[in-house]
Amino acid sequence: MAVRRCWGVVPAAGSGSRMAAGLPKQYLQLAGATLLEHSLNALLADTRLAGVVVALPPQDSIAASLPVCADARVQRVTGGQERSDSVRAALTALLQQGDAQDWVLVHDAARPCLQAQDLDRLIERVTASGTGGLLAVPIVDTVKQGTSEGLVARTLDRSRLWRAQTPQMFRLGELHAALASAMQRGLAVTDEAAAMELAGHPVQLVPGSASNLKVTLPEDLQLAAWYLTGNRDSRQ
Repeated sequence: MAVRRCWGVVPAAGSGSRMAAGLPKQYLQLAGATLLEHSLNALLADTRLAGVVVALPPQDSIAASLPVCADARVQRVTGGQERSDSVRAALTALLQQGDAQDWVLVHDAARPCLQAQDLDRLIERVTASGTGGLLAVPIVDTVKQGTSEGLVARTLDRSRLWRAQTPQMFRLGELHAALASAMQRGLAVTDEAAAMELAGHPVQLVPGSASNLKVTLPEDLQLAAWYLTGNRDSRQ
């Protein structure tokens, strides 16, 4: 059986309005680099990735100045209004140079704390089984379902609930087709696994780490900075 290559995709065309920072959140500085640089470098550190495509806003003027974008393995494409649009644009570019049976790992630009061992675990389990999957962590808090009035409707059984993370790793051609199908059916998908589920593909859960947080609100920056620097310094 032929050894399939692995590619990375980082959708980074969003505005990150909830950060209220005056610039796209992927360009916020954290521990000496932007969020986007941390996320890209986490993927590029794994030599199994043949390249990474980052989807950027139209008329983006910042990415070209980042040192990581000078890496020959990094390609830039124009993203779209929705995350799925940006991912499809990146996948389309990869299909022109890769094989539909190659693997692609889609990683959030705002997850700067991805650990090498978690990335390795995802790649190893997916390639060994041939079944696509995503990093995720079990929910340990009690989970309530609410009503539109802000009241508790019921308490959910958390024993089978997981918080989805990225990277999410699937066959290049299958993911491209699944996202295109969801768009044609008018179905909104918030991550790649949802598109694959709708297309009838099995998706495996690969245990990740709580440190692989997504920076969404201003207070998330402080915690991400601790994971990147404080935790490391405390062990020296």
